[in-house]
Amino acid sequence: MQETKRQKQVGQLVQEELSDIFNRMGFNVTEGGMISISSVKMTPDLLEARVYLSMFQIKAPVEMLAKMNERMGEIRRDLGNRVGKQLRRVPELTFFLDDTLDHVFKMEELFKKINDDKQQKP
Repeated sequence: MQETKRQKQVGQLVQEELSDIFNRMGFNVTEGGMISISSVKMTPDLLEARVYLSMFQIKAPVEMLAKMNERMGEIRRDLGNRVGKQLRRVPELTFFLDDTLDHVFKMEELFKKINDDKQQKP
């Protein structure tokens, strides 16, 4: 099902505000790696936000996700303070790992290997 215009607008708002919150909390650059919000998908009733996180060079992404979930109350409270005037209710946040970047690196590696194999054959 396609997202409505309102879902996209609220998703973009939540993404921008969460990005600022993560920056303030020190989540964006941590443990020698980076965390960024790749996208936010809102449910049709705008009560749940599915936040997809891209973790670059984070050694234990699942543990980092657990740390973020431990501070969920603080994150959601800060989000409520920021978007309280624009939204009737602050959406429930659910974090997911976005592994698209990993797939891109694997595909590039495979294409490079295929290209190298073609050049080696006479």
